[in-house]
Amino acid sequence: MTSVCKFPSARAAISTPTVGHVWFCAGLAVLLSLGSVVPASAQNASEWDRQTHSASRLIAGAMTTSDDTTNHGAAFLRAGIEIRLAPGWRTYWRDPGDSGAPPMIDFSGSQNVKTVNVLWPAPQRFSDGAGGSSIGYTDHVILPLHVVPAEDSKQTALQLKLGYDICSNICIPVEANFTLALNGNGAEEPAIEQAELRVPRRATLGIVSRQDLRTQDLRAEQDASRNAFAAVAAQRQSDALAILRVHRQPGDGRDHVIVDVAAASGASVDLFVEGPTPDWALPLPQQTGGQNGGNDTIHHFAFDLEGLPPGAKPEGADLTFTAVSGDDAIEVTTHLD
Repeated sequence: MTSVCKFPSARAAISTPTVGHVWFCAGLAVLLSLGSVVPASAQNASEWDRQTHSASRLIAGAMTTSDDTTNHGAAFLRAGIEIRLAPGWRTYWRDPGDSGAPPMIDFSGSQNVKTVNVLWPAPQRFSDGAGGSSIGYTDHVILPLHVVPAEDSKQTALQLKLGYDICSNICIPVEANFTLALNGNGAEEPAIEQAELRVPRRATLGIVSRQDLRTQDLRAEQDASRNAFAAVAAQRQSDALAILRVHRQPGDGRDHVIVDVAAASGASVDLFVEGPTPDWALPLPQQTGGQNGGNDTIHHFAFDLEGLPPGAKPEGADLTFTAVSGDDAIEVTTHLD
């Protein structure tokens, strides 16, 4: 999933931060872990915006022609938002989880820019210190940017207003402003390409169960699932990550969503879910115990179907699932029946 600009989600608005969002300026100590960073020349990167526990900048890459549908075959300029974090600190993904807020990204002041697509490397789940889980990054992250110029013959320059939260046992909001001319020959291309390798690849749903479990025998459904999983496992050409099935199941007072994910034997897997719009505050999927007939390539996740915005209906809604296993990550969008 790409985006031009992300703002705080409904979950962020209703969640309790780690120890409450403390909106204050941190101390004046120099962050030793960031002290070795040397500012690059103007055509390669902006100057670092250095904070006590983080540093951020814009970086420039090369001119590229898209070979997929992201930019519809148009030529685009690669760039990136680079954030470095002190040990023990983290920042957030486009969906922050149970607490926190996603980065706020505003390119509205840019010159000769038609669109900016923000790509999001695979995140990780971590405890938010308040009984929940957040989603984001530690140490270092580059958010790759695909910048499509309005006119190829004119100079393109990004102007970015960036806001991002950093959290440890407290949370601190950070704001920064950057301007960077993109000449199509930025020296940070290798770093941006490496970051793109961590962006979940788009995939399709492997198996879709459209049966209404309210009118089916659950045990028969589970037996059929085991057979289907065994067949899929036998037919797979590799240990590639796959989301096999998404289905609703009635529960006490609310429906549940069950998601089955295939991965390499013995591999750890995590799963995240997003609604069709940022104001859907769906719970984080939780992995349930056991595999199908001892098949350790199949992982089961479940979450309650709650956190919908007022008036929203789950039937037919597009949910986006991101599965992460080691260095591999996929993104699947499917209708919820």
